[in-house]
Amino acid sequence: MISGERELMLTGIGGQGVQLAAEVIARAATAEGKHVTYFGVYSGVMRGGNTDATVVVSDDPIEAPALVSHTWSAIAMHHEFWEPLRARVRPDGVVFLNSTVFEVDPALPDTVRVVEVPATERAAELDNLMVASMVMVGAYATTTGLVGVNACIAAMRECIPPYRAQHVPANEAAILAGAEMRAALT
Repeated sequence: MISGERELMLTGIGGQGVQLAAEVIARAATAEGKHVTYFGVYSGVMRGGNTDATVVVSDDPIEAPALVSHTWSAIAMHHEFWEPLRARVRPDGVVFLNSTVFEVDPALPDTVRVVEVPATERAAELDNLMVASMVMVGAYATTTGLVGVNACIAAMRECIPPYRAQHVPANEAAILAGAEMRAALT
């Protein structure tokens, strides 16, 4: 369990589930009684453009908006739009890289913990590339303790609209797969 205020910034390419991952983590933290702000930004391109999100989680009320200059943690689903986020990671931070598709040196100081998660590879093993971001959510929750895995599963169920309900089981399996992957390493 982490206390205090923690930031999470996410980046990737539109269509990778960055906004869903951010919303799941934000809703999970809220369900666990924490104060949360969430802000998503994406380019005007439906697929292939950049997509970013910021989530701030705190034990106390949050007075500032979710636009933060530095972050304690980051999730990078793709290297394409990594550079602006890289510069915002605090020296004591933790960064989760989708190692299946991340093709550049993250160029982070030694004091930043880098966690490589083959999220897209694991999603492919689950026969559904669309769940890579949920693999990352499970890995993030298990590694950081910022939110619980069960809260993430419940939040994901709330986030999925009724007309996409058929995706809930695959997303749940992906969150659990990410959690299991990280739990096996700790």
